[in-house]
Amino acid sequence: MTLPRALRNAALAVLLVLAAGEPALAGIVARIDQSSQRMRVYVDGMLAYDWPVSTARSGFVTPNGSYRVGLMAPMWRSRKYHGSPMPHAMFFRGGYAIHGTYAVGHLGRRASHGCIRLSPGNARTLFRLTQVFGGARILIRN
Repeated sequence: MTLPRALRNAALAVLLVLAAGEPALAGIVARIDQSSQRMRVYVDGMLAYDWPVSTARSGFVTPNGSYRVGLMAPMWRSRKYHGSPMPHAMFFRGGYAIHGTYAVGHLGRRASHGCIRLSPGNARTLFRLTQVFGGARILIRN
C-alpha cells in the first residue's frame, strides 16, 4: 500500500517526536458530513483521505458535534444488535462508534443505527492512524 505524501511526512514527524521521548500530538481529524455521506480525514491539517460512509438511517440518529475518540477495539461485537461485528471500532460518544462494515454496498447512503460505518480497509487505516497519533478528533455535521 502506498501512503499519500502528507501521511508519510506526518508519520515521520510522529516517529521523530516519539524518538525524542515527547508525547505525540493528536493530529488526526475525521470530518463526517452526513448530507454527503463522506468522511474526510486530515493528518496535521492536510487532507489525506476522502471516503464514503453510512450514518443513521431514518428513525435513528448520528449525533452532530465534536468528539474525541475513547475506547478502541480491533474487533467489537454489538451487545445491542445481536453480536454484529464492528471491526476496528473507535467509540466517541457512549455506544456510538466509527467502525468497519461488511455491508459495503450501503456506503455512501444512510444505513446504520447511528454509528459511522466505513469499508473494513478504511476503518483499519483510520484505526492505525489514531493509534500512531495517540488519538483523534471526530467532527460530525449534517
